Amino acid sequence: MSATKNAPTNVEDLKELLKDDLKVKVAGTYSTIPVDGVLRGKFMSKEKFLSAVKGGFGFCSVIFGWDIHDTVYPNELLISNRANGYKDLLALIDLSTFRRIPWENNVPFFLLSFVDPDTHEPICADPRGVLKKVTSRAQSQGYQCYAGCEYEYFQFKETPQTAAEKKFTNLQPLTVGMHGYSLLRTQLNTDYFHDIFDETSKFEVDLEGHHTETGPGVYETALAYTSAQRMADNAQLFKFAVKSIGMKHGIIPSFMAKPWGNLPGCSGHIHVSLRDLDGRSIFAVSDAELKTGRQDAANDETKFISQEAEWFLAGLLEGLPDGSNHLQLVPTINGYKRLVGGEAFWAPNAVTYGYDSRAASIRIISPPSVPVAATRMEVRVPGADMNPYFAMSAIFALGLRGIEKKLQLPGPPISQLSPEDKKAGKVKMLPTSLESATERMMRPQSIAREESVFGNDFVDHYGGTRKHEVKVWNEAVTNWEVERYLELA
Repeated sequence: MSATKNAPTNVEDLKELLKDDLKVKVAGTYSTIPVDGVLRGKFMSKEKFLSAVKGGFGFCSVIFGWDIHDTVYPNELLISNRANGYKDLLALIDLSTFRRIPWENNVPFFLLSFVDPDTHEPICADPRGVLKKVTSRAQSQGYQCYAGCEYEYFQFKETPQTAAEKKFTNLQPLTVGMHGYSLLRTQLNTDYFHDIFDETSKFEVDLEGHHTETGPGVYETALAYTSAQRMADNAQLFKFAVKSIGMKHGIIPSFMAKPWGNLPGCSGHIHVSLRDLDGRSIFAVSDAELKTGRQDAANDETKFISQEAEWFLAGLLEGLPDGSNHLQLVPTINGYKRLVGGEAFWAPNAVTYGYDSRAASIRIISPPSVPVAATRMEVRVPGADMNPYFAMSAIFALGLRGIEKKLQLPGPPISQLSPEDKKAGKVKMLPTSLESATERMMRPQSIAREESVFGNDFVDHYGGTRKHEVKVWNEAVTNWEVERYLELA
């Protein structure tokens, strides 16, 4: 289900696919960029690529040892450090991800996964490997993980050069004004607007919807629902595609969670469900229950989801305030700006759920608003800057944990809560900063440290990258500080 349309299944098929090609592009995702969809990769000659198909090839481990701007972590982490000489990892080529890049003369493209060159065990923080571990565990229990992803993103009539020259201030939005779902605004920059849909389709990243969203130059794009592993690949590649297409049009798309203080932020909502091995929805109620709802449901808003779905929801809610989930959904300093005071812009900042509620952190989507087969949950906490592999890993790991433990919902749905309940402490709030979320994840009793969720090695590596991000932020002097204090302090 996760393989692309023309993916080869053996070396002979691969050679036939590449018979007219000179070079191949490969790329891998990695944990030090958990926030922005950056792919690290390179071009390889066809001969070198074919020689590496069976056994893999060496790839410098520094991609796990530096940050978004290629700064090596001062506090070195386990995978890549001075002590091990930033040794090579073994990069394995995933033939099932074969695509051609239409905006690069149809060059062949493959995704990579990383393993230890000595043990051949998966690297603990390799995003594709982390998600594969979770989905494989689900499959061993008779479940298939399915997901969909929606991205909101601002866009600017700028190039990397002009943005740098302006020091990333006073950037020109692609369009002016607030025009969600506008049919007129799509006719401005129409070639670019259509190229996103058409070129990503050729790239085998299928879209379901594509429209303008509220805010100057904002689009929203929904990716077609599919298996979780394929969806994470598609989500990561969508950002790469949009940024690449934008370059050709002199446009910078930004998946930053909160680029403007007085405007809505950019979400990366994730829809999830489980199916059995025959493809039937685990979250759906039976035909008999569809008439009146499940009799043993926790409340009226969960009566049209199955018992397993309710346990899954409870697992999500238990883990949501813990760094093991929340840090994967909101991995940047800026992401928390989107959630603070989030009610004004439908950005949830508390442990809440509700039937078809866009105010809740977890939105239950079930009959009667959708057909029974479309029963699912929408996790509305993530910003557009999340890493889809880690975010989906957290969601499914915690949901499966809820099923295994048969967890009960922690309280009533959001429709039965009031603002006073938040003030009185009756509603658990989410972490309000990257620092506090990192501390929660790294504490000894964190749910993240359970082997069935992420495990100690991942927590220590990933938490170390986030500590670095906090340190860089704490050392920075911002424009806000200068404008507020320079003259009058």
